[in-house]
Amino acid sequence: MTTPIAFSRVRRGLAALLACGALCLHAGAIAGTTLPLKLETRDPAVSELLARDTPLERLATGFGFAEGPLWIGDSKGGHLLISDIPANVIYKLSRDGKASVFLERSGYRGVDLWRVGMPFNNLRDAKDEGFEQFNLSGSNGLARDRQGRLLIATWGGRSIDRIERDGRRTVLADRFEGKRLSGTNDLVVRNDGAVYFTDMFGGLLKLDKDPTRELERAGVFMLREGKVTRLVDDIAAPNGLAFSPDHRLLYVDGSNDRKVRRYEVRADGTLGDARVLIDLSAEPAPGITDGMKVDTRGNLWLTGPGGVWIVAPSGKPLGVIALPEAATNLAFGDADRKTLFITSPTSVYTVRTRVAGLP
Repeated sequence: MTTPIAFSRVRRGLAALLACGALCLHAGAIAGTTLPLKLETRDPAVSELLARDTPLERLATGFGFAEGPLWIGDSKGGHLLISDIPANVIYKLSRDGKASVFLERSGYRGVDLWRVGMPFNNLRDAKDEGFEQFNLSGSNGLARDRQGRLLIATWGGRSIDRIERDGRRTVLADRFEGKRLSGTNDLVVRNDGAVYFTDMFGGLLKLDKDPTRELERAGVFMLREGKVTRLVDDIAAPNGLAFSPDHRLLYVDGSNDRKVRRYEVRADGTLGDARVLIDLSAEPAPGITDGMKVDTRGNLWLTGPGGVWIVAPSGKPLGVIALPEAATNLAFGDADRKTLFITSPTSVYTVRTRVAGLP
């Protein structure tokens, strides 16, 4: 069973992300800034995936807590969608860094926002005139289904939603065995159309002690043909998800223990036993294991302690991209899918890669 101690660790890990973000923003982070890439090589093979002399660009800044990047585009161009969790909106971000509101009330859709979402602040002293306090009530992970429709892990909304072609919004799942979900975090779509998502207590004001909590455990769930099945219930704070190129493996990370687990996906969509792909719990740098994506060679790109980790399918670390802020999530984009978009609490960064990400 999930314990208060476990979730206090999640809170501290997220606090580390916000602390770095707040400090960087206070220091005068500027959008459109080109920075030198700081790449720590763990294996020479990383040079096949990322050139050391490629620049890192800060595309946009000024967000509250950016998450869930998703590239929408084709050969003629495109844009990035990101969740800003405390703002409770999804922004549309153009390639020149201009942001516009794509969807309001993207997470919690009620009016009593003070009653939902993990509480946070920008970590300035409470007596500082720049002190800001907020709840993480908005949406988190974003994805598209096989028909190209937007899927939303609503976090504070405690559901998986879909935006229809005509703009209507459909709740696909908000309960398991009649009990309300607690805070949908990330989601991915398998090649058969099934949606896999993580749910933890971050959507609740008092986390696992919240009076509105209905599920006793966090978990990894599968939504298939309208039915919600819990696949994993022994990770205290399940977070990011990603499939291998052939969709026979599912990667799941935990914010609490900073491990990435690998599961074989059975024919019916359920999961085999877990195997730890990589354990970053001993890394001294701040940051939790969070968003993940996979490239066409099967390498895992993971936001974790100290930046973005590039991990071979075997679990061997190849390199770490250090950032001015801790990273929250990432996505491949542009027409060739060789631009890596990286979200941090306050900013979005880009770096060009030598390998394409999976669509």
